[in-house]
Amino acid sequence: MSRGVTTDALRARLAAALDRPARPSSDYDLNPGADPGAVAWRPAGVLVAVDATGSVPRVILTKRASALRHHPGQVAFPGGKVDDGDGGPVGAALREASEEIGLPPAAVTVLGELPSHRTVTGFEVTPVLALVTVPFTPRPEPGEVDEVFAVPLSHVADPARYGIQSRLWRGQRRRYNAVPWGPYYIWGATARILRGLADRLDAA
Repeated sequence: MSRGVTTDALRARLAAALDRPARPSSDYDLNPGADPGAVAWRPAGVLVAVDATGSVPRVILTKRASALRHHPGQVAFPGGKVDDGDGGPVGAALREASEEIGLPPAAVTVLGELPSHRTVTGFEVTPVLALVTVPFTPRPEPGEVDEVFAVPLSHVADPARYGIQSRLWRGQRRRYNAVPWGPYYIWGATARILRGLADRLDAA
C-alpha cells in the first residue's frame, strides 16, 4: 500500500468502525440453548492486525499447530490469555503477536478495542484492532503456529462473504459463522469477530 493518504484513509475507516456502537458477541449467539449462564470468564486478548504495508490491506491470521491440545489446526488471530504482567488485553495481544508470529510491538499502531467475545472454552476475548505500519517478516512460533498468512481486508469486510454452518460438537449440533478464503477455513470465534468488524465497516 502506498504511504500517506491511502494509509490515512484506511486508518480513518477503521476508526469510524470503532466509533459505531456494537454489542459483545459469544459462541452462544447462534446456540442459545447451550449458553452456560454466569461463569468465571478468563480474560484474553487477540490482535486483529491489518497490515497496511503492502499493495492492499490484509488481516494477519495464523493456522494453529496441528499437535496442539486445544483447537489444533484452526485459523486464529495471534493472541491468548491475559498474564499478570500484560496490563490488560492490549498488552496480552501485543505480547502474544510478538511471540507467535514475530510481530514487533513497535511496528503496530493500536487503534482501539472491538466488543468482547465469549468462547465455549470459557474465555472473554477482547479483539484489539491495530494497523501494522512497518514491514516485518513473519516468524511462526514452533509448536504453536504452523503457518502465518494474510487475507485481504476487502474479503473479510464484506458481510455477504459470511455464512452460517454447523457441525457436531460434544454430541450436539453447533452453529457458527464461517468466511472461507482459498484453502483456509475461517470459522468459529475468529469468523464471528471478523463478522462484527465487517458489519461496522459496512455501516461506517
